[in-house]
Amino acid sequence: MQIKNRTENPLLDRVELIFEWNHRNEPTPTLAEMVAAAAKAEPGANRDFVFLKEISTRYGRPLTTGVALIYGSADSAAFEQEHVKNRHKGVHSSNDKSNGGDE
Repeated sequence: MQIKNRTENPLLDRVELIFEWNHRNEPTPTLAEMVAAAAKAEPGANRDFVFLKEISTRYGRPLTTGVALIYGSADSAAFEQEHVKNRHKGVHSSNDKSNGGDE
């Protein structure tokens, strides 16, 4: 994963990373792999507070791009939209509060 842009957003207590992942001769990275790589790219980040948006893999190209939102606390991560939290349920260990469907 290569970070193209890093922006601190103190109002929302988060860091926003625009990334690019070249996966030549490998399968497209999974959501869990991208969350782990984003957490590793930001020192001190908690994996449970990392959310990915705008993920795009171009057809025929081994390139995935997207935005990683890394929150500083559970309180600030609570403001993330519900459908995004549901998408990350299988990746986050502390997101077991609601009873959604199996993925």
